Amino acid sequence: MKVLVLTNMYPAKKRTAFGVFIEEQVASLRKEGVEVDVLFVNGAKSKLNYLWGIFRLWGRLLTHRYDLIHAHYVFSGLIARTQFLRPVVLTHHGPEFWNWQFTPCRIITPLVDKVILVSPEMYDRLKFEKAQVIPCGVDFDLFKPMPKEQAREELGLAQDKKLILWVGDFTRPEKRFDIVQEAVALAKEKDPTIDFLLVAGKSHHEIPKYINAGDVLLLTSDAEGSPMVIKEAMACNVPVVSVAVGDVAQVIGGTDGCYLCTQDPDDVAEKLHLALNRGGRTDGREQTSHLELSQIARRVISQYQEVLSQRRPRVLSWLRPSPEGQQHSG
Repeated sequence: MKVLVLTNMYPAKKRTAFGVFIEEQVASLRKEGVEVDVLFVNGAKSKLNYLWGIFRLWGRLLTHRYDLIHAHYVFSGLIARTQFLRPVVLTHHGPEFWNWQFTPCRIITPLVDKVILVSPEMYDRLKFEKAQVIPCGVDFDLFKPMPKEQAREELGLAQDKKLILWVGDFTRPEKRFDIVQEAVALAKEKDPTIDFLLVAGKSHHEIPKYINAGDVLLLTSDAEGSPMVIKEAMACNVPVVSVAVGDVAQVIGGTDGCYLCTQDPDDVAEKLHLALNRGGRTDGREQTSHLELSQIARRVISQYQEVLSQRRPRVLSWLRPSPEGQQHSG
């Protein structure tokens, strides 16, 4: 099977973590035997790249043979559907569901051959019964537990602090870093041994060490699809305090040491104290073993196979002469 992955998020020289979860999925598909090419449309650099992406796609299709196209994000889906030579699988990743992009999402969804969503919350919002919920997987070889003391020593962090960790781009308003700041301040008033570590601008391969150095990971976003940092913390057995966005409730639910909170800073601070005073690690890795990259890759491949099996009979019936045509030609 040969697949063309069409995406507007993919690691580049100046943005090495940009869409790294798609790069990881591509690598996991290749490990499972799928031949994958990637067409990266850098819309962040210039919106004109979306228009140019149509011509680039057609250039690929005229010079390469693919069984299907797997598009990530709505605008990649729109580009992919400018042709009907090959079936299109489209993954919606979440952020586009809570802004003006939701309208083009609803337009393109019924026009592709298969839709993948990364969380049940997105399924409830889209209300498209044929969509499949498959979150992006976690690299368990990269994100794995290591002793907290070792991680802190290698990073030069204090060993005697209760460390609250926040990972991501704090400048994005939907991440609600204002809530983080207020909640951490409230928590520190009650327990001065608490410290806060903001992790931003680090390479993807540095993040596991920072996660393992923390006592608890915090997330307070307005909206998410299937936040990777939550699953990565779980894979490292690090406690989590998070609002119930995306699939967070499903990912951390039932895991001792992980807590759901509201966006009320007082509630956030209270849940942080619960996690910090409990101490120790969780069994998050065991609880999220089904999210390991290879298992997710096999689920994605099953969707590819379903699309191809459904499309092949239609193509063959179109090519095969009808009984009337056969009689007429005889």
